[in-house]
Amino acid sequence: MDSDNRQPLLVILGPTASGKTSFAANIAFHCRGEIISADSRQVYREMDIGTGKDIHDYQIHGAFISFHLIDIADAGQKYNLFEYQQDFYQAYTEISGRGRLPVLCGGSGLYLEAILKGYRLVQVPVNPGLRKSLENKGMDELGQILASYRPLHNTTDILERKRLIRAIEIEKYQSENILPDQGIPALQPLVIGIKYELGERRSRITARLHERLKQGMVEEVERLMHKGLSTDQLSYYGLEYKFITMYLTGEIAYDEMVRQLNIAIHQFAKRQMTWFRKMEREGTGILWLKGETPLQDNLQRVFTQMNLYSIYRNFLPGTPGNEP
Repeated sequence: MDSDNRQPLLVILGPTASGKTSFAANIAFHCRGEIISADSRQVYREMDIGTGKDIHDYQIHGAFISFHLIDIADAGQKYNLFEYQQDFYQAYTEISGRGRLPVLCGGSGLYLEAILKGYRLVQVPVNPGLRKSLENKGMDELGQILASYRPLHNTTDILERKRLIRAIEIEKYQSENILPDQGIPALQPLVIGIKYELGERRSRITARLHERLKQGMVEEVERLMHKGLSTDQLSYYGLEYKFITMYLTGEIAYDEMVRQLNIAIHQFAKRQMTWFRKMEREGTGILWLKGETPLQDNLQRVFTQMNLYSIYRNFLPGTPGNEP
């Protein structure tokens, strides 16, 4: 297929506990690749078990696969989508410059979409005057103001007052300023999804939760609390940190924490799959692989797909200079 001078980006996505990191590392091993994480929580240092970094997955046949955008922000910081997109393009440029294949891997739908759709994001400054003019307005009126700028596709923007005001602030800024040309590379993404049958997915999620508890996930959250992170801060970082904080502060018992957290993670995986289906409806083609299928068979399916695009062929196993 003609790639129209676009640049390659192999994408491995899937819900939690689908084994996507290990699969991406195997692809990278065979295809001279380096991995760029698309996980909104693995950017944080000292948050390893709760975010599921599983660094051992990056070691394949004794070789350690290079990865990027993991452990780049301090716990307590609120790393955002704008920062992620900037960091992604820097990592992408560096990897491509070395003649290697960038492999984007993760399950954070918004991060994936920001790259695949080339969102034009800008760092919008706070507008104190605008905020003051909005502070006495009701939610309905604020919603109408936001709707005057754009259709309200994202209903989460109108459910929380601070988020609604911030959304108005962003839209006003973008309507009054010329957005810079960000020099976003034209990509020819090849998107691969990994998923298991529902029953197997549930078993894997539950088993992984218990394994992480054994590895010291509660102690990890306890250390973060001792470092000064508040309960609100910890809850911001996701389900594991939220429910374990509830346990450590005496709000719920240990067994109840495990039960509620297990349910919440299953619900989260369901939401991830809903997001991926939305991506497909909106035009993102995803080649889905069954997690139950032997690794070599799934790898071969990806290699066959890569062979359809001229820009991917130089990265296939067996090409000159591409021996593992």
